[in-house]
Amino acid sequence: MSIQSARKDLILMVVFIAAVLTMPIWLAPVGASYPDLLQKFAIFGIFAIGFNILFGLTGYLSFGHAAFLGVGSYAAVWSFKLLTMNVIPAIIFGTVLAGIFAVLIGFVSLRRSGIYFSILTLAFAQMSYNMAYSVLTPVTNGETGLQLEQSDPRIFDAAATGSGLPSTELFGMKMSGYPGFYFCAVLLILAFFVSLRIFRSPFGMKLAAIKSNQVRMSYTGFNTRPYLLVAFVISGMYAGLAGSLLAATDPLAGAERMQWTASGEVVLMTILGGLGTLIGPLLGAGLIKYFENIFSAYNEQVLHEIFSFLPQFMENFMVFIVNPFVGEGWHLTLGALFMIIVIFLPGGIMEGFAKIAAWFKKRGNKSDDDDAAAPAKAQTSEG
Repeated sequence: MSIQSARKDLILMVVFIAAVLTMPIWLAPVGASYPDLLQKFAIFGIFAIGFNILFGLTGYLSFGHAAFLGVGSYAAVWSFKLLTMNVIPAIIFGTVLAGIFAVLIGFVSLRRSGIYFSILTLAFAQMSYNMAYSVLTPVTNGETGLQLEQSDPRIFDAAATGSGLPSTELFGMKMSGYPGFYFCAVLLILAFFVSLRIFRSPFGMKLAAIKSNQVRMSYTGFNTRPYLLVAFVISGMYAGLAGSLLAATDPLAGAERMQWTASGEVVLMTILGGLGTLIGPLLGAGLIKYFENIFSAYNEQVLHEIFSFLPQFMENFMVFIVNPFVGEGWHLTLGALFMIIVIFLPGGIMEGFAKIAAWFKKRGNKSDDDDAAAPAKAQTSEG
């Protein structure tokens, strides 16, 4: 890596760290600064970063990553039930178990590529969902979901007794509110740093080469499967980490986290933000979670309050126009936005930013050329 590239990566990390740690400040004007939503931004950002390592670098589209999200959640809750309410063991167990599960699924699924790989991962995810929902009820508690109970042994917390259920903590610091967010934010920063190093490493370049032309690499005698399996496992461990954090901030786990819609959501996040980019999946995750939690709360009453400054007939007209796109209809707005981006910006939001930056740069260069040409024209006219 050149010195210039290393400097750019350092600047990127510094800006990213500052942006993440100050999220409660700059998200306040758009109503997204409350801790629960900030935690979701960080957790699903980790989920999307990990998915991007597989899909963005190798081009292998998995429709089953929610299985690892669910495994991480179940492992974390069992850690809270059996060991301690400290989140560190729960996160370790959830991440490692998701990695082991990813080895098993990836070993089979990566025997095929393209749409066949996608269908295999979808099949495994649906099998996992149905097993968690019905077959493995002693482990998952079925449709009710796995929750904490007063009778849980909690070996390392046995001396701590109380009238109610204990809450998750980090060496005495409760994992709720802003402390919970900043814990998730630190892990998001670490996850982003690891992703950055993977993208810049020889391993990442091999993955990008596989995406570019896997057949040609195979013709040269290069065995691509071990690299794909490692990428799949790393991506699965990211999903397991995200699932563990979901349980750490809200100690319960349900089969719905393994449903195919959760896998489709992370695909939308990655494509919406910018497939194969470092920041894009984070933007996609943040945008979707913002729509899900903020736009869904804009009911008819809220809209009347927003447009109350207008005359009555105009207020009613604006509410009539906007109401289908917010509240329960927020999926309609998200779907329309996704269609626009896919049609006009195939590279996602990041491609839009790149085009805007190129336009400003072009205008700046044109202004410099005009300024340089003005003295020459003046000399010509004087001559």
